[in-house]
Amino acid sequence: MLIIHYQSTESIAHLLVNVKPTDSASFVMQRVKGRASSYLRKEFPELLKLPTLWTPSYFVGSVGNVSTETVRKYIEEQRNK
Repeated sequence: MLIIHYQSTESIAHLLVNVKPTDSASFVMQRVKGRASSYLRKEFPELLKLPTLWTPSYFVGSVGNVSTETVRKYIEEQRNK
C-alpha cells in the first residue's frame, strides 16, 4: 500500500492510496487504522487509557477513471468545508 495523499480535520481523514487489486477495502482499512493507532499511542501515552481510537466505520471509493490530481484537489477542498 502506498499513501499518495493525506488530509485530515478533527473528525475525518481523507486518504488517497494505491493498493494491490487483491487487497480488500476492509484489509486496507484494518492496516491503516491499526498502524495509525500504534503510532498515536506511542506518541501520546495517555491514549493507552482508551479502549479504541477509531469507530468501526469507514467509506472507501474507487477512482480508477479519475486522475490522481483530480482526487487530490477534491481532498484538499474538503478542508474548507
